[in-house]
Amino acid sequence: MSVKVTDPVRIRLKDGSVREFEKGATLAEVAGSLSRSLGKNAVAAKWNGKLVDLSTPVQEDGEVEFVTLDDPEGLEVYRHTCAHVMAQAVSRLFPGTKFAIGPVIEDGFYYDFADHEFTPEDLPKIEQEMERVVKEDLPIRREVLGREEALAMFRDRDDRFKVEIIQDLPPDSVITVYHQGEFTDLCRGPHLPSTGRIKAFKLLSLAGAYWRGDSNREMLTRIYATAFPTQRQLDEYLRRVEEARKRDHRRVGRDLELFFFADEAPGMPFLLPKGMVIRNELERFMREFLNEYDYEEVKTPILMDRVLWERSGHWDHYKENMYFTEVDEREFALKPMNCPGHALTFKHRVRSYRDLPIRMAEFGLLHRHELSGALHGLLRVREFTQDDAHLFVRPDQIQDEVFACMDLIDRVYATFGFPYRVELSTRPENSTGSDELWEAATEGLRQALESRGLEYQINEGDGAFYGPKIDFHVKDSLGRSHQCGTIQLDFQMPEKFDLTYVGEDNERHRPVMIHRAVLGSFERFFGLLIEHYNGAFPVWLAPVQVRILTIGAGHLPYAKEVQSRARAMGLRVEVDGRAEKIGYKVREAQVQKIPYMLVIGDQEAQTGEVSVRKRGQGDLGRRSAEEILAAIAEEARTRTP
Repeated sequence: MSVKVTDPVRIRLKDGSVREFEKGATLAEVAGSLSRSLGKNAVAAKWNGKLVDLSTPVQEDGEVEFVTLDDPEGLEVYRHTCAHVMAQAVSRLFPGTKFAIGPVIEDGFYYDFADHEFTPEDLPKIEQEMERVVKEDLPIRREVLGREEALAMFRDRDDRFKVEIIQDLPPDSVITVYHQGEFTDLCRGPHLPSTGRIKAFKLLSLAGAYWRGDSNREMLTRIYATAFPTQRQLDEYLRRVEEARKRDHRRVGRDLELFFFADEAPGMPFLLPKGMVIRNELERFMREFLNEYDYEEVKTPILMDRVLWERSGHWDHYKENMYFTEVDEREFALKPMNCPGHALTFKHRVRSYRDLPIRMAEFGLLHRHELSGALHGLLRVREFTQDDAHLFVRPDQIQDEVFACMDLIDRVYATFGFPYRVELSTRPENSTGSDELWEAATEGLRQALESRGLEYQINEGDGAFYGPKIDFHVKDSLGRSHQCGTIQLDFQMPEKFDLTYVGEDNERHRPVMIHRAVLGSFERFFGLLIEHYNGAFPVWLAPVQVRILTIGAGHLPYAKEVQSRARAMGLRVEVDGRAEKIGYKVREAQVQKIPYMLVIGDQEAQTGEVSVRKRGQGDLGRRSAEEILAAIAEEARTRTP
């Protein structure tokens, strides 16, 4: 028998259908009435586009889309609740601990704590207590509080971090707390309906972190962790984490003598000779594309007057990430980006419509002040070189030039065997310029993506402060995603610098500026490649492409002759003529991940041959020296992956 809905609200579902429900029904009840499986699997919902708890009552007509653990948002809700479970376990085990923040991050979450000295031995204890919290299947309840009520609650608990967060919230903020059993935390949510929905988690590590990322503030203890819907998914993730640990570019870079860091220059890498070989090869590789795509290379100063940065907008929107100095009573800044310098370069003489497009490239040395806690080997540094370009184009040239940038990026990534995905990043809160310019720029990039048939995701609010962008995320051999390339459409920088060209009508017109980077930065891309290849670089990138190994001292003259021939072919080759056993020399070359070993003994010296060992394949037998050297040179020339 059907039940009549006496006070209905109309809810539009994801498939477009409309259903009536009793006013005040929760979204959990709505999900359960639609299907038993949805009621079981939903973890949150999007109500009129906003992610909310399933306990949310429906008071008016609207649209709903239910979120499960198959959705990225669902996994975030799951992990966020697991962070609260971890905090609850800590509160039970270590009374008096103070709680800072516990956000979801890529592949997991963390929570920052104070007033307790954690050790690695604490992590299994916390996990055991978390299991108990999960087994208790505590309902999770959201409560809205007034500002004074919230402040009083956390002051009573002597919870200084939560008090500071509340005090810093805008006056019109909705302040919410979540309760689960005896534990309460300040949080925007949403969360799972109960703690029993969590199935698999792992605490990973301890680290230090400054409160609010400020080195002048209190040092906290951060516990990193992760959670997955199933144990199988968690085990697979932990396997990948272990493989990533083995491939950590900081360890591999040290072992292969590629780079190092020193306390005297935090966040600024020192490249060693072998590292410089790879850096130079990457630069040569990119220059070939610059020539093919008709770019002009320029060089602009790294130190420029404050006035420039005020004009560009960096002073208002990027100052906290910049370095400053005073020279002759004038304030200067180390450039964090190349674009203002390129704008001045464009403006230094009159430009005609016939000159456009002007494709201006620079391998520019940049400095950005990253917090010390955010630094991470080559992947997050304070000094780096960007493979930067700025294209100055007429409006009718925008689409063709964006297409050409896409082609360039695609070809570069294909050389390394990187698949990639694309995001369209839209206007951030900290932006400059009119709504009209932002809409025009965003729509221009959207049309370019759709015209090429490229699938893309919208990344709301992650554009640059001066314009929207297309971001390219490469996927490495461990399945991790790294944002590298970008294409940004900018109508504002030309306005700020009053850039013009003389049109066919002899009037002055405003060009459009396209910002383009492919690798992102040489340093970050280098670090990514180290981990992607685990230090076993393809021949064209390998610092040493060939090592010649002698069996005895009498074979050294022939080894030197083969080395000379190899160098004449442009190969990077070393001779190991030490009085060591050949097995030792082979193992050492394997540890150094050298692509080719050429072994020379009596027979090879007499016949003009070499015994070839190839990385990953082992002994390939004897070959003519000329033949194998020519084959290796061709492998390097064609940049075979």
